[in-house]
Amino acid sequence: MNATEHKKTIYGRDVLEFVTVAIEYCAFLEKSQGRPKSDFTGTMLKLLPLLYVKAQLLPKVETDGTFLPNGKVTEDDYNYILRTVYDIMGNADQYLDVSYEDEMETDETQWKSVSEHLADIYQSVRNFLAVYQDGVEECMADALWAVQESFETYWGTAVVDALKRLHKIHYSASSDEEDDTTPYYD
Repeated sequence: MNATEHKKTIYGRDVLEFVTVAIEYCAFLEKSQGRPKSDFTGTMLKLLPLLYVKAQLLPKVETDGTFLPNGKVTEDDYNYILRTVYDIMGNADQYLDVSYEDEMETDETQWKSVSEHLADIYQSVRNFLAVYQDGVEECMADALWAVQESFETYWGTAVVDALKRLHKIHYSASSDEEDDTTPYYD
């Protein structure tokens, strides 16, 4: 890829739209401490689908990984987001999920967490944004590849799982009357 094509890719409309939604997502999480659950879930139900769609529209990038950046999100950053979301969600954070990976296999039941989903998405997206903020074009291309790879293999599914759970919580007729001492089940 020549320098002109490279710039067209990393500064293309689809990438810049993803950057815009990613900034909104990260900024919202970083400033969510103390938000009411209904406000938080309502906003997440708007941001997450946009983030998912914009990630799907990212152009494919070929890279050898020479300039693949190190993660910028620290363990403290990750834990702050995790704790903030957990505090908002309360016992609605954890839920029992039954997944059917293969029709011939038995179903698998496991505990999942909205706060963990959102913190994992945050980590990948925020690492990407940190590289774009630095403005080193070779690193930007590798960061674009890394966020796409992570989306396809992990955080895209985390978006879908979180949406399902957030939808149920937000639109539950009894959510305001729910006793926060017991976890939800899906």
